[in-house]
Amino acid sequence: MALSLLTYSPVSQNQRVNGFEVFGDEQPRIFDTENLLAPSEMDVLITAAYRQIYHEQQMLEHHREKALESQIRAGQITVRDFIRGLLLSDSFRRLTFDSNNNYRFVELCIQRVLGRQVYSDREKLSWSIVLATQGIQGFVDQLLSSDDYLSNFGESIVPYQRRRILPQHAHGEVTFEHMARYGTDYRDRLPEPMPVGGPGASNLAYLRWDWQKNPPKALETTWVGLFYMGMGVIVLLLLSTLLGL
Repeated sequence: MALSLLTYSPVSQNQRVNGFEVFGDEQPRIFDTENLLAPSEMDVLITAAYRQIYHEQQMLEHHREKALESQIRAGQITVRDFIRGLLLSDSFRRLTFDSNNNYRFVELCIQRVLGRQVYSDREKLSWSIVLATQGIQGFVDQLLSSDDYLSNFGESIVPYQRRRILPQHAHGEVTFEHMARYGTDYRDRLPEPMPVGGPGASNLAYLRWDWQKNPPKALETTWVGLFYMGMGVIVLLLLSTLLGL
């Protein structure tokens, strides 16, 4: 039996969503299929959807969903269906879902799909239960069917980071699309980056890095031999001391 969504609410009656504000650019550009004036504007809308859902680092040619693009150009699917397809794509699963825990993945989806920060840890917990019990497809379907999404974006508007002017704040946070797509727990498990210069470099930094990661076999054997030799000397000293007593 599917569990119902836990109730959650804004932390205050005047909940604000932090935004990335540029002077003179307080209102975000809204991409809506109902207001397309030229065929070329569909390309801009599709690019905006990729940037909002995928990530700035994921905007590569081989991550594009050509079948979905063809369907939305032909009017066979809505923007909401296009967003659902991107969220359920193999690229999004591998690069965002697989590299995060459920809480971080829920936070990213709320930012990119609903265009706001999470209200509280209870909201993350609530949607994490949906993700754990219904899988990523059930989670995406509920998120896109929520009143929050439908009332703000409906069927034809590409989700965007909803910006609100905060008093005494000249700038907001970095845009969601420029934030790291993985959490600190996953980042800390990543291998140490290779020093500048690569294998062909002659600098000591690379040699030190390479020896730490891949020590030469002869050096490893030498260290092991020295270790056992030292242990043997210690044992002999102990035995001579005991026999001397």
